Formats: sequence, C-alpha cells, structure tokens
Amino acid sequence: MEEKKIKVVIAHRMGQGQNVARGVEKAGGIAIVIPGLGADMKLGDVMHQENADLGISFCGSGGAGAITAGTKYGYKFEHSLRTIGAGVLALKNGARVLGFGFMDTEELGRTIVEEYKKILARQ
Repeated sequence: MEEKKIKVVIAHRMGQGQNVARGVEKAGGIAIVIPGLGADMKLGDVMHQENADLGISFCGSGGAGAITAGTKYGYKFEHSLRTIGAGVLALKNGARVLGFGFMDTEELGRTIVEEYKKILARQ
C-alpha cells in the first residue's frame, strides 16, 4: 500500500516559503505555496480548497494567518512559534496549522512532514 502524501499549504506574509516547500517535498510531501504579499491571510481558505493536511503560516508575530485559519475553518492551531521543536510539539498536541515567525528553512518543512507521518502511523 502506498504511503499517503502529506499535503502542506505554506503561506508567508512576504510571499516567500520556497525553502520550506523544498523541505516538505524532500520528506515526500506535497507543498502548495500561496504566492504574493499577505499570503498568510489566505492560509485557511487554500487549506480548505485543497483539503490539505497541514498549514504553515509565517509573519512577524507568527500568528495572524494561523489564527485566521483556525477562526474561519475550525482548524486547531498554535501560533507565535519560534523553533522547529515548538512546531513539532504543537503537532503532537493536535495542531494542524502552525504559525511561525519568519523561518523559511528546508529543515522546518522536512521535519514537520516527517513528524506528521509518525503521528499518522500511531493512529
């Protein structure tokens, strides 16, 4: 049986997120990067449209996109995350939308997908 591909929507306030997307793909996931400035505010809408497993939002505070996605669609979220470890802990605690400060790194994308795969395997 083929392993489920984890679909991750990436929304960066400044229209970036390509490094995280590379990490998601290296871990075997599917990355959807929302283009353009203010992309973080569209995170919930795109997650909903794409039936995504996870969402990662980036902005200075690490909160706006995650909070909006949670409020509008009921996704469990954590915000104001500043480290990869904090993101992993949020996933373990049930969050599916992660709000970070600006951390556009491959390591973040790869680690989040690998950890989510472990969570699914335990279910």
